[in-house]
Amino acid sequence: MQAFTKWVPRPARMTRTVVERAVDRSCRRMGVQTLDLLQFHWWEYADHNYLDALRHLADLREEGRIRHLALTNFDTEHLRIIREAGIKIVSNQVQYSLIDQRPAVQMAKFCQENGIQLLTYGTVCGGLLSERYLGRPELKAKEMTTASLTKYNGMIDAWGGWGLFQELLGALGNIARKHRVSIANVAVRSILDRSAVTGVIVGCRLGMTKHIADNARVFGLDLDDEDSGQIEAVRHKSRDLFQLIGDCGDEYRG
Repeated sequence: MQAFTKWVPRPARMTRTVVERAVDRSCRRMGVQTLDLLQFHWWEYADHNYLDALRHLADLREEGRIRHLALTNFDTEHLRIIREAGIKIVSNQVQYSLIDQRPAVQMAKFCQENGIQLLTYGTVCGGLLSERYLGRPELKAKEMTTASLTKYNGMIDAWGGWGLFQELLGALGNIARKHRVSIANVAVRSILDRSAVTGVIVGCRLGMTKHIADNARVFGLDLDDEDSGQIEAVRHKSRDLFQLIGDCGDEYRG
C-alpha cells in the first residue's frame, strides 16, 4: 500500500508545530508511519508563509516522515521561487488536456530542466472527451449534473465553443476507430506523450463508472504523426487559454 495525500492549509503563519500536526493527522487517518507522497497547495501567493510550510515539510522528509514532497496547481513563477529556495519538489499536479494546453507554454520546460514531473487531471474533461458527447447539441444547465461537467464545459466555451469541440471529438473519433480504442484513450495518450508528463489522473464515480478496462488500453496505444496532425489542425483554430486565464492554477486564484 502507498499513502498519498494532499494538504491545503488556510494561509496563516506556518510553524513547525502546525506543519507537523498536519502530517501526523494524515498518518493517523491512513494508519501509516510515513506518507509516500504529500501534495501541497496554497491559495494566496501574496502570503509568503507557503515557503515556511514547505521548508518544514522538507525537514520532515529528511526525518523520514514523508518520502516525496509535491505540489498541486502551482504556477511556473512560484515553482521557480520554491526551487530557488532549495526545496526539492518531485511533481506538480496541474490541469492538462487537449482543451487546456497551458502547461506546455512554460511549465513543462521548467519541470524538465529541474527534474520535476507533471501529474495531470482534467485530461478527459470530466468525461466530455468521449463518444457520449460526439454529435450532441451543446449541454443545457440541467444536463451538467456534476461539478466537473460544469467546470470543463466552461473551459470548452473559453477555448472555442461547442462547435469547435465537436470538430475535435470528430477528429478524435476517427483516430480512435483507426486504433480500435476509445476517444478517451486518445485524449489521455496525447497528454501522456507530452514533455514532463509522468502520469494522468482519470477520475471515477464510485459505484457508477470506473472504466478500468477501457483506461488500460491507453498503454497499448501509439499515436502517429497523422494522428497528431488531425488533432493539431483543430486545435490551431482555438483560443489561447494561457492568454485568457493565465498559467497553471490561476483559475483558482482569480
